[in-house]
Amino acid sequence: MLILGLLIIVHEFGHFIVAKKLGVKVEKFSFGFGKRILSKKKDGTEYSISLIPLGGYVKLAGDSLEEFKNNPDEYLSKKPFERCQIIFFGPLLNYVLGFLCFWLIFFVGYPTLTTKVGGLVDGFGAKSAGIQIGDKIIAIDGKKVDFWEDLQMAIQDKKAAAKVALSVLRDNKEYTIDVRIKEKRLDDALGQKRSVGLIGITPNGEIIKVKHGLLESFILSITKTLDLTILTYKALWRMITGKLSMRESITGPLGIFYITSKAASIGMIAILHLVAVLSVSLCIFNLLPLPVLDGGHIVLLVIEKIRGRQLGMKAERIITQIGFTLIVSLAVFATYNDLLRIFGDKLTKFIK
Repeated sequence: MLILGLLIIVHEFGHFIVAKKLGVKVEKFSFGFGKRILSKKKDGTEYSISLIPLGGYVKLAGDSLEEFKNNPDEYLSKKPFERCQIIFFGPLLNYVLGFLCFWLIFFVGYPTLTTKVGGLVDGFGAKSAGIQIGDKIIAIDGKKVDFWEDLQMAIQDKKAAAKVALSVLRDNKEYTIDVRIKEKRLDDALGQKRSVGLIGITPNGEIIKVKHGLLESFILSITKTLDLTILTYKALWRMITGKLSMRESITGPLGIFYITSKAASIGMIAILHLVAVLSVSLCIFNLLPLPVLDGGHIVLLVIEKIRGRQLGMKAERIITQIGFTLIVSLAVFATYNDLLRIFGDKLTKFIK
């Protein structure tokens, strides 16, 4: 849960630094929840470390109508655009953290599968064409391939072709073998059926470490972050329209803990990758136009700007209650899904 705590602290730090810059008094910045372990006050802000390290929070002066005293250093005394900056910078910092993690991964190096063949599937072109276990595929139709992911994508894109020419290394000799393509419909990451080309091979399991230069890593991390953003929004849209199961797509704190434990057993690169994905996802989730979330607050600020005045105390309470109910319901739903996913078989046996 330390990873989740880190992501939330980064998020809250985004709110904190912009609030400070705009002259809003930050009454409290807490790492963790529950009983305070350490506490120190500096420049009007109480910094504390609490017992439960599941994130943290920032308390701004005058951030609700009940507390607002019309002082110039209070949150609600600032213009809508300034308050929008304070809100937006939290998710933005999560997005930046995700990008930086991807940049570090590409620069330090990450493990990837080679193109060595580890298995052949009956009924597909590779076996009947004479491809052998241990062959290393170095090119497809004359185009060089170095990694299994590139090989897989290249073959899948050849779905319309009758065959593909594979250049393979066998016993230090290069051969060119024509392999028949079989078109098949498979589910992609968004649960959509799509046609792909297959030749019936599986990887050997041989892994190499791939590194990139500083500038190349920077460009690759931009591409990776944008691709993840687009994929996440597509997934959200498909969930909203009922084309993607929410039960299979939503993960709660329990599921994140389970995934984090697995990543930790693999190594630091896996943890960095998980932090990057979760951080970008947290940014996108927080910007959804739902009450209580940052996106919901931004929508209310836009409405305030259009109306020329703030919402009343009654409206604020109703919106807060609705948002709180939505978030709690989503948390319960996600936890229930996590329990079914992780302990489904054991729970079924226990009930029986």
